[in-house]
Amino acid sequence: MYLLKPLPFLYQDLEPYIDIHTVGVHYLKHQKNYLIKLNEILEKNHFPFKEPMESIYQNIAFFQEKDRNDLLFFLGGVLNHDLYWQSICPKEKEEPKGKLLKAILKRFGSIDEMKKKWIECALSLKGSGYVFLIKTGDEQVEIITTQNQDNPLLFGYLPLFCIDMWEHAYYLLYKNNKQEYLNQFFELANFSYANKKMESDRKRAFL
Repeated sequence: MYLLKPLPFLYQDLEPYIDIHTVGVHYLKHQKNYLIKLNEILEKNHFPFKEPMESIYQNIAFFQEKDRNDLLFFLGGVLNHDLYWQSICPKEKEEPKGKLLKAILKRFGSIDEMKKKWIECALSLKGSGYVFLIKTGDEQVEIITTQNQDNPLLFGYLPLFCIDMWEHAYYLLYKNNKQEYLNQFFELANFSYANKKMESDRKRAFL
């Protein structure tokens, strides 16, 4: 079975922007539960657990049709959170650089304009979901939103960075003030993972 990846920081490291209680509930309750449910479906379908978790999107036909919706939901719930923790890791923080910076400047004009677009998309998202920075092609990026636990891999795009817009990501500290959560989010933003992924040769998720 798949195991819960350790956080790339200590629970208290996100203070004061995200409180320790929110991190604990988010990681040990929400994400862990998604992983438990995912493993249950995979075991029921006799999944071999030999490939990276992301490969499940390629092999969805392997599973019973009645399980596929739940499978995609819980799979996204795990992978989206793994990326979220990488996106706000306060250790060895990096700004966009190299190919990622070039692509951002080409698409949005500046880092500040990209952040404005992120916030605009996040505030326009109806219900729960995520805002992703994705790699759409060779040295091309875009910002998209997804509903619930959908991951860009489902649509053939490589996710680089994300903002979690489920209430459990911010409600304990910010209540219904999404704008303040988003403003503070960028105090923690770390593009180290996104920089590495952008430098890879993959133009799309599985090509």
